[in-house]
Amino acid sequence: MKNLILTLCIATTLFACKDKTEKSQKEMTAERVEETKADEPPKEWTVLFDGTSFDGWKEYQAEGVSDVWKIEDGAMVYYPPKERPEGKLYDLVTEKEYTNFILSLDWKISEAGNSGVMYGVQEDEKFEKPYNTGPEIQILDNEKHPDAKAGTTHQSGALYDMVAPKKDVTNPVGEWNTMVITVNNDEKTGSVELNGQEVVTFPVGNEIWNAMVSKSKFADWDGFGKFIKGKIALQDHGNMVSFRDIKIKEL
Repeated sequence: MKNLILTLCIATTLFACKDKTEKSQKEMTAERVEETKADEPPKEWTVLFDGTSFDGWKEYQAEGVSDVWKIEDGAMVYYPPKERPEGKLYDLVTEKEYTNFILSLDWKISEAGNSGVMYGVQEDEKFEKPYNTGPEIQILDNEKHPDAKAGTTHQSGALYDMVAPKKDVTNPVGEWNTMVITVNNDEKTGSVELNGQEVVTFPVGNEIWNAMVSKSKFADWDGFGKFIKGKIALQDHGNMVSFRDIKIKEL
């Protein structure tokens, strides 16, 4: 009997030690995983405009940036030319292309002004304008520009002509607005945040997107919204507009 009790005690001790060792190994493994994660660099913002130069930007299908674009008080400001060559637009595009990203910027529109931010833009000779390929997030004076009366899908923050903002959260003309645009082709989702509030969500690159485009003015546009990877564009719509604090985080 004594021998049996002794044997059981030894077995219990061995199992306890084994269990303790296994727990210790699991804990060590978990710690190593956490350490590895900690060593991975976090996804960082890349500054696209630092308030001092147009580095990383150019005019669509042109070299450099014309003097209709100025840098004033840390912002890039577009002054519409008094005389414009026929068909000439001065939209700016990034030199780099992006697929999945969060884009953050501040904008300020002039009275009765109109502009926009586009993504997925293809700089190809067969596409004359950035908006031929790039879906636009609208920038507008909702009070005085006539486009605002054409429907809420044309108002500030809208995915132009397709998805209207849930509400108008724009600041008065002459004040800065902060816009955050997210496009994730992997997750097939996009969104627009304006002045800290999410105002638009939309599908990306799927059957719902295609159905939505088919009901818009872009239904018969060859190439519109078809490209997963493309440039970011800032629109010349013939009105004074300012941009600052432009940065992007690739997903």
